Amino acid sequence: MPQAAAISLRTIAALLANACLPSMVFAQGGPPFLTNDPGTPGNANWEINLAAAQTIERGSAAYQVPQIDLNYGVGDRIQLTYEIPYLVQSTGGEPKQSGWSNGYPGIKWRFLDQGKDGWQLSVFPQVETAASAAAQQRGIAGPGPRLLLPIEAATTIGPVDLDLEAGYYLPRRGADERILGLVAGHSFTERFELDAEVYDDRAAGAPPRYTLLDVGGRYKLSRSFIALFLMGRSISGTGAGQPDFNGYFGIQILLSNYGRSLGSEP
Repeated sequence: MPQAAAISLRTIAALLANACLPSMVFAQGGPPFLTNDPGTPGNANWEINLAAAQTIERGSAAYQVPQIDLNYGVGDRIQLTYEIPYLVQSTGGEPKQSGWSNGYPGIKWRFLDQGKDGWQLSVFPQVETAASAAAQQRGIAGPGPRLLLPIEAATTIGPVDLDLEAGYYLPRRGADERILGLVAGHSFTERFELDAEVYDDRAAGAPPRYTLLDVGGRYKLSRSFIALFLMGRSISGTGAGQPDFNGYFGIQILLSNYGRSLGSEP
């Protein structure tokens, strides 16, 4: 399953920092974390996240290679999003299955912005699109569609940036699912940021049911390229469905002027 659906207590990183252009707003939630934040790229700007993501459980493993996350800013407070992974999955001694999994189009609106030292709040509805019968039969995608309705919050307390997300998946059929995420972190230098995330996913009477603890961050390689990394595992048990390893390693690309120019540093 794609990252947006793979977990549920969505982690939370913090604050909306200044971004590439004066109108751009970024936070410490969002990739590589499962928890999203209220940040948006800014008008006519792109944020493109390309990554390899791994979820390893007892007896099975899923690799998203690549995981594609495209974000485009419309005005200063609206973001258009499309996420989709190419999934390679193995279970027990069975042959590996691979192919494109469910897509996640969505739109984020930051409806409250009190500036760097205040609160930012957003809503970010997304739809897990339906997949083909062949993809479902191979186990690399779900039936869909499912509607995700989350709310995100971000602020800063002293040296710590905080990001919070809570939401529900509402499926056309099947069990409802609740997600909660918290990210706390700090920017140690202008280039390096380190964060911890707790992410909880609970479906009604069915899997998934787990809590993840992740540690990750970002390292600014240049004004337009940022390295993303995260590692973690379940802290709610070691049984079936509990990830023994959760990883994300990728690159964030920042573009401005409708994608015609590289982003600039804050």
